[in-house]
Amino acid sequence: MITIKNERQFAKMAEAGRCVAAVHQAVAEAAEVGVTLKTLDLVAAEVIRGWGCQPSFLGYQGFPAHICTSLNEAVVHGIPGGERLAEGDILSIDAGAIYEGYHADAALTIPIGEVDEESAQLLEVTRRALWAGIDQVRAGRKVGDIGHAVEMAAAPYGYGVVSQYVGHGIGRSMHEAPQIPNHGPPGKGYRLRTGMAVCVEPMFNLGTPDTVTAQDGWTVNTADSRRSAHFEHTVALTADGPVVFTVSDLLTARPVG
Repeated sequence: MITIKNERQFAKMAEAGRCVAAVHQAVAEAAEVGVTLKTLDLVAAEVIRGWGCQPSFLGYQGFPAHICTSLNEAVVHGIPGGERLAEGDILSIDAGAIYEGYHADAALTIPIGEVDEESAQLLEVTRRALWAGIDQVRAGRKVGDIGHAVEMAAAPYGYGVVSQYVGHGIGRSMHEAPQIPNHGPPGKGYRLRTGMAVCVEPMFNLGTPDTVTAQDGWTVNTADSRRSAHFEHTVALTADGPVVFTVSDLLTARPVG
């Protein structure tokens, strides 16, 4: 588990975060009806190279692409291939980048054209859950406080909260301790402290929280084939509160709350 000890380390993670934010912006702009998911991966690759970073995902445990593109009922880890985007799809874009040995990782789910009301609400609630979890990333609070805040955001809507895949610490490696589930009792679990960097990562399904892995060995789908949304940010815990490194609409790290 990384502890950010100085401004230089903070700056390296912030730069990786800015790269991930730029990937999200470029891929989201390119994600139009008729475009293949493989084309989106090539867009991401170009941005990562241009930023002077390395992709976190390419080659990670054998993963064959620069980003994960998870479409409709795919929850996470979708491999970008020849599938073409269609009107009404929802697409999760998960990206990671390494700058001088430090990682950042983030995901968002976007609508393709006009989507149905049920899907639009799923995206908005999952996005709000992300920020509810981030607001708990404060010294002295527990991992359970993050998970509880995320879970409570889903509760009024009856969404399935995915428990098999979780948020995580991040730094010199993409996945570090502690694990950060999207559920759990408040006040329990690992105590957060200044200098930590974590990924808060809610995944909500319209139906069951259960998942199945596709034959490609990577793509995780909802067990009932209903739609899923996924949002994630890399967050540093500073003396002034959480700082988000991967905000897509601002290419700077900024404090929250």
